[in-house]
Amino acid sequence: MTDDAVLPMFVLDPRLLGRSPNRDRFLAECLHDLDRSLGKRGAGLVIRRGDPVAETVSAAVEAGAESVHITADGSAYATRRERALREGLAKAGIALRGHPGNAVVEAGEVAPDGKQVYSVFTPFHRAWQLAPRRSVLSAPARIAPVPRLHLGARPDATSPDSIDLPRGGETAGRRAMESYLQSGIERYADVRDDMAADATSRLSPYLRLGCLSANELAAAAQERPGGAELVRQLAWRDFYGALLAFDPSIAWRDYREPPADVPEAPEFASYAFERWTLGRTGIPLVDAGMRQLRREGWMHNRARMVTASFLTRRLGVPWQEGAAHFSRWLVDGDPANNSGGWQWVAGTGTDPRRSRSFSPVRQAARFDPAGDYIRRYVRELADVPTPLLFAPWRDPSVLHATGYPPPVIEVPAPNVRVPAQLGLV
Repeated sequence: MTDDAVLPMFVLDPRLLGRSPNRDRFLAECLHDLDRSLGKRGAGLVIRRGDPVAETVSAAVEAGAESVHITADGSAYATRRERALREGLAKAGIALRGHPGNAVVEAGEVAPDGKQVYSVFTPFHRAWQLAPRRSVLSAPARIAPVPRLHLGARPDATSPDSIDLPRGGETAGRRAMESYLQSGIERYADVRDDMAADATSRLSPYLRLGCLSANELAAAAQERPGGAELVRQLAWRDFYGALLAFDPSIAWRDYREPPADVPEAPEFASYAFERWTLGRTGIPLVDAGMRQLRREGWMHNRARMVTASFLTRRLGVPWQEGAAHFSRWLVDGDPANNSGGWQWVAGTGTDPRRSRSFSPVRQAARFDPAGDYIRRYVRELADVPTPLLFAPWRDPSVLHATGYPPPVIEVPAPNVRVPAQLGLV
């Protein structure tokens, strides 16, 4: 292997594959796209299947590599994998070089005095804004390949669970990013919670799989009018990433004790949980979010909060069960963001307002006032007039006519007003 040769490599790990058919499909498309991009620069992507440590050491020895380079990852599994890889390579006389991961500010780079990690977002965000950033570098024009090394079989594009998945890969991700920076970011702060507008960036799957650089996105966004709020969301991503890197167990363990006002799960909790996963709770906004998840492998952030709040704060189901369901379906099922968001809603995480609860009726009236988001995903309610749409159980004839189920649990249905200028009935 010559001094300037590079061997791009990805190991398909059986322990990670199969957990989410949606992410498996997206990953396969990402790898095909990466292989094409590398091919244009002179080197193909080496793909191996099996134990990532054994396969990496084997390929490095075969290629005559002097060092192996990886990027940072804070999960418990990634930490164990890196430790084992370092030991395995050392036995072969090969160095392991670690590099920053896909964060704007790497975990551990900002911390409060006398502590290793921030536990509250606002002071983290202040320090994060002042932290130095890495320069955004261009991709190399040419990569010297390693001769005679078998590239391996390309991964199959397996069948996903969701029918409307985004297209995987850097090419699709960059196209989406450039389009959003040109025409969507200016209104992001004003419309990001407008559920029917579908005006968020939808870049999270590409960040999750490394198709886009969070650092590059932040650098580009902060130069655009209206970009500050999008950059702030990237800070939230780094915040949860830092917490996970400091304590990987928060992916499954309560960060704080559950608040005292969490209801006990009812005897029919398993039935209610199943209805929740299917989008058949009888609460339109909750069901719309859960059906969007099944259809697209993605869910609007406001709907994520409402559906999670309903499961944990109304049904008393532990957040871990909901997080596991999200992780299976979400293309952007990032361990740090997923568990961090669920704990925030459940009152076991970093949110100082630990008794926070989202009324699905009020949230629908506020963030989907015309009912378009609900109608888009809960098709049987398409002709129900607004605002009865938000709480159709008020009129049993609606349930009878549409076949929509009654609520799995009693939910307060306050009278809500729809803005008069919408002209809704």
